[in-house]
Amino acid sequence: MNILSPPKARLHIEIVHDLVCPWCYLGVRRLLRTLRRRPDIAFELVWRPFLLNPDMPRMGMARPDYLVRKFGGEDRARRLYATIAETGRNEGVDFRFDRIRRTPSSIDAHRLVRHAARFGRADGLVEALFAAHFTDGRDIGDHGVLIAVAAACGMDPLAVRRVLASDAEAEDVHADNLRAHRLGINGVPCFVVDGMHAIAGAQEPEVIERLLDIATVDAVRF
Repeated sequence: MNILSPPKARLHIEIVHDLVCPWCYLGVRRLLRTLRRRPDIAFELVWRPFLLNPDMPRMGMARPDYLVRKFGGEDRARRLYATIAETGRNEGVDFRFDRIRRTPSSIDAHRLVRHAARFGRADGLVEALFAAHFTDGRDIGDHGVLIAVAAACGMDPLAVRRVLASDAEAEDVHADNLRAHRLGINGVPCFVVDGMHAIAGAQEPEVIERLLDIATVDAVRF
């Protein structure tokens, strides 16, 4: 006798994030780890850009200047980053803030993620961009770095170069950022499931699990 498995709940998960946000890296890592433990869920990730530094020059900013502007000085930033790095070690994320020499504008990286989504490459690219910035200290506002990371993710480097040399996706990045603010999202990461359930911040896996439980019940019901 064949016993049919119950149908999987299908969830549409929007991840509102910025690629220069360490809490986003942690939050995404926790979300994915939780989803891997849920074989009852089939999910689609949609990456929505959020600009933490909307007035950042496109060429970025020297790291010391950014830390003074953002935190009032390097000492306060160092204490904050030490806490984040400790949390990261528990999640298998190797934060190396000491390697970051330049804080980039994230607009071009977000444009690249939108382009990658057309080819089913966005999930891997986001992880690679987080690692490039936070572990390797690479400038993900630099087109050469973006092309190299994209190529390592299996994307066509010539096509990526053409996209970055144009203004493709730029208006969409700004539109998504504006949409997030209009929805009341003022900090990231923020996970929005099926347009109905949301949580903000790098929540503990147990909190994410509860969100998925609620969303799964609704997905099966409807």
